Amino acid sequence: MTSTANRLARKQDREQGIGTNESPVKFSQQDYDDLRQQCLKSNRLFEDNTFPAERKTLGYKELGPYSPNTKGVVWKRPNELCSDPQFILDGATRTDICQGALGDCWLLAAIASLTMDQQILDRVVPPGQSFTENYAGIFHFKFWQFGNWTDVVIDDRLPTKDGKLLFVHSAEGSEFWSPLLEKAYAKLNGSYEALIGGSTIEGFEDFTGGIAETFMLNKAPSNLFYIIQKALSLGSLLGCSVDITNARDSEAITSLKLVKGHAYSLTGAEEVNYRGSREQLVRLRNPWGQVEWTGPWSDGSREWNYINEDEKSNLNSVAEDGEFWMSFSDFTKNFSKLEICNLTPDSITSESTSCWSHSQFEGMWRTGSTAGGCRNNRATFPSNPQFMIRLEDVDDNPLDGEDGCTFLVGLMQKDSRQQKKLNRDHESIGFVIYKVPDEYKGRNNVRLGPDVLLRQNHVALSSFTNTREVCERFTLPPGEYVIIPSSFEPHKNGNFVLRVFSEKQAASSRLEKKIHVKIEENEPSEKDVDPHFKEIFRRIAGSDIKTKGFSLDTAHLIVNLLDKDETCTLGLTEFYVCWKKMERYLEIFKLIDTDHSGTMSTHEMRDAAAAAGFNINSALLQAIVNRYADAHYAIDFDGFVSCLVKLEMHYKMFKALEKGDSGKIELDMQQVCERITNPAGLSAFLV
Repeated sequence: MTSTANRLARKQDREQGIGTNESPVKFSQQDYDDLRQQCLKSNRLFEDNTFPAERKTLGYKELGPYSPNTKGVVWKRPNELCSDPQFILDGATRTDICQGALGDCWLLAAIASLTMDQQILDRVVPPGQSFTENYAGIFHFKFWQFGNWTDVVIDDRLPTKDGKLLFVHSAEGSEFWSPLLEKAYAKLNGSYEALIGGSTIEGFEDFTGGIAETFMLNKAPSNLFYIIQKALSLGSLLGCSVDITNARDSEAITSLKLVKGHAYSLTGAEEVNYRGSREQLVRLRNPWGQVEWTGPWSDGSREWNYINEDEKSNLNSVAEDGEFWMSFSDFTKNFSKLEICNLTPDSITSESTSCWSHSQFEGMWRTGSTAGGCRNNRATFPSNPQFMIRLEDVDDNPLDGEDGCTFLVGLMQKDSRQQKKLNRDHESIGFVIYKVPDEYKGRNNVRLGPDVLLRQNHVALSSFTNTREVCERFTLPPGEYVIIPSSFEPHKNGNFVLRVFSEKQAASSRLEKKIHVKIEENEPSEKDVDPHFKEIFRRIAGSDIKTKGFSLDTAHLIVNLLDKDETCTLGLTEFYVCWKKMERYLEIFKLIDTDHSGTMSTHEMRDAAAAAGFNINSALLQAIVNRYADAHYAIDFDGFVSCLVKLEMHYKMFKALEKGDSGKIELDMQQVCERITNPAGLSAFLV
């Protein structure tokens, strides 16, 4: 129940705008400004008890408390390491980031990319922090995490060994924004060790909130140059690198002055008239600010003599500044990988830059209700979460010359780094896209069932991989489509974020039936009751009713639901209504229980409840599974009846307290306590 309440609280925060870069979520409920003021007022330096300067903060295995790798580690503040520590000195640069004893080069490459864009850097590293003015030993950084921006507060005690920083450090040793940023990111993920191993695009996304694509250049799509041009026009960040085959190749320089295993940024893509034909060129930047490509189209090369002066003056600037041009064909031959991080509109301030349209959804896979697995699992696949996207406007200047709507879909599984200390790896995840049948178009209060998902061919799908995120680019005709994210195998619990980036505005929503109850209410009088039934009631009235069919809890629920005169007993007509209701429920249960096992699968509970008059959504189905299913995710007749009776009871209770048709109720503390002490409990109000 606590986790349900927390989920509702997070939803309310999002509705109030909390989770943006301007109003981030406070990690561990720590407020930077309040804590800093408290330290300044008490004249003490901040000590973070949520991420203490202890061995357990370093890690759990290779850097665990009993690992030889952590012996001799001493935590020191920057002013204990140098006489004049600086947070940022003369601007943040690549030389501020030197790897230490931690295998997080993927993260450091992403941090280095921050130094190339001051606007993005300021969103991650809030300005105004220093070791001089109002210094209190406290700093903070902002990261995007699974749909929300989060503000992480740390103290400035850093792990050292033999008087030197153990992990990331600046070349000069006096600049500390990068080791403090690394510490904040380690805190966000649970420990320093949790940062070992990863992909640069993971850092790109956590520093920008964007969605990242990777293109292997030996298998590049034929229209990649135009994809690059479009990405640049949308304000995306582009990075590329030359793969290394062994550790000795790291930052080795080729004969044409390209650096292996090194991150370059791609900053331009243009076509020029060259000797009677069109030549495609790309502009790259070495963050070192020196060591440039010396092949064709490099600074001062003879190729520039064969284009007109206007194009030459617009493109070519001869200087040893780390920036250079090369032909697109040479780019795909000499570089190995291109990564594009497409930014959300709030990351871009330039009015001249068009933006991706962006939407995102949080979801859950839960065993027994919404963890259906991939399409190979026909019995459970339709139970996965479903999301609709409506594509209406075709792209401007389509890349392949044909009208269509381009969009990106990213499926990200949450909290995977925090799970590393439990020796859990990523699940294999992916998604499938179907065209919405005409009879379902324009409707959100639906779910596509097996009749559609198992008989209709999909129009697109992703690969299934065990990575943090699966991202794919698609171009489809205008229309309505449903995206179904899943793990590859069924019955795998997990939380996920689904994001859709589209070139044009595209409406999207969760496909989910609204909770709706339709109860047939009959108010019989005694004359409506069959005489034979009256005789049965007369015989058992006044004695304890004990049945093998229902538990005592279920019997109490039934009495509470039907006891209109509050006598804690059922009269003749009340018992008659009960009897008819149980007959109806038994009929539904037998219809679902085709193998006569005396139970039904939890995946069938949605349809069974609907037959009884209760349309339930995925969140309510998950709560039902948690409460009524056994270890094999089956529900017996007692649980089925208890569930339906409780649903009806709470529905009636809600409608009695609801004002108008607002869909909401308000309870003060007294009323909450009354609901808790009621035999029915409060649980249904929290799903």
